[in-house]
Amino acid sequence: MCRFTWDPLKTSYHVPRTAPSRFQIGSARSENERDKAREISKLAITPLDGMITRMINRRIHSQIVEAINHNPAVGLLGPRQAGKTTLALAIGETRPSLYLDLESPGDRAKLSDPERYLAGHENELVILDEVHRVPEIFQILRGVIDRGRRRGKTSGQFLLLGSASVDLLKQSGESLAGRISYLELAPFDALEVGSDKMEQLWVRGGFPSSFLATSDRLSLTWREDFIRTYLERDIPQFGSRIPAETLRRFWTMLAHNQSTMLNAAKLAQGLGVEGKSVARYLDLLVDLMLIRRLPAWHRNAGKRLVKAPKVYVRDSGIAHALLGIGNQEQLLGHPVAGPSWESLVTETLLVLAPRGTEASFYRTGAGAEIDLVLALPGGKLWAIEIKRSSAPKVEHGFHIACDDLKPDQRFVVYPGNDRFPLDAHTDAIGLSALGQMLQTV
Repeated sequence: MCRFTWDPLKTSYHVPRTAPSRFQIGSARSENERDKAREISKLAITPLDGMITRMINRRIHSQIVEAINHNPAVGLLGPRQAGKTTLALAIGETRPSLYLDLESPGDRAKLSDPERYLAGHENELVILDEVHRVPEIFQILRGVIDRGRRRGKTSGQFLLLGSASVDLLKQSGESLAGRISYLELAPFDALEVGSDKMEQLWVRGGFPSSFLATSDRLSLTWREDFIRTYLERDIPQFGSRIPAETLRRFWTMLAHNQSTMLNAAKLAQGLGVEGKSVARYLDLLVDLMLIRRLPAWHRNAGKRLVKAPKVYVRDSGIAHALLGIGNQEQLLGHPVAGPSWESLVTETLLVLAPRGTEASFYRTGAGAEIDLVLALPGGKLWAIEIKRSSAPKVEHGFHIACDDLKPDQRFVVYPGNDRFPLDAHTDAIGLSALGQMLQTV
């Protein structure tokens, strides 16, 4: 059985050289393809005096394997550099597999006659990376899957990797309905890195190359390069004609207003564009899984409620890089520190919440507020307040809001690790501990 570890320099899973490789990979003709080919060929433990230096397990690994074992196709969605390819390669090492990077002209050429080519690999798990580059393939995959079903093959045919929700959902929604299961791979979260690395996670964010960098300076440099590459190369691939500088300004404005209610008119004024342009920019960044839009509580509570959503940059490290924040000292002295902590907590809990959870925030016109409301499967309601203070206190507005909603559980998330009562109904709790509770719901 293979053991996996992260090499901080390559930020990839590695397996022992004694593990037999089951991969087939095409000839490396592009720089991107050569990088991925090298990643596969160098699958090996990185030793330090014969010891594995670091091991980070991705929680979603077992979920992906289970989905592959029960569905003809699995779509793994997530932002670029979150670790999709690395995780797919690790899974491919455990079974006969074929990996194609569809950003590579060489691999795309192999699919010039896709039905014939895929027929030669019907007994393998075919991993298609950056599948949005060949949108016409989805109709072909449906036929391949249906023929496989008639022969009794009902699972484990395709693993499709996409860098945004729009990549797969628009294309496969029609072609692969009833044949595909979707999972989302986010950057590292609090349970994966451990409570002792929480501050590092907050400052650097969860993208593996940023989190595992050997210094804050190298981490910030990686994030700055990530932002530049997204703006100049990746986003245009999705058909966007928004000028890179305009989108950078918009992204930075959202980082300045982390975890606040969307004020589209103010953003439009700052950019010198129309309100409908702001909506288009926001939709794009949400589809790319870079921005989260948290809706306001909309159920009738007999109160005048705010309707605008909250928005925030999903990865705290990317938000900090947009603002030029490179270390914890700079962050703690910046006005965004509190909102940034709130966004980290919110994003972590949404990633860890069980499937089917409905998330929102609650705020009345009179100012009563709950930072995060989770409507869990089964009907339970959790009210969560988020505080950066090590000695958190419950605000009066939180009590009023809870009187309106009557949640089953009330929590105040703070930076510490201990759990203790703040009043008869509300507990202070650490982020990791609350995340673990959500995993057991």
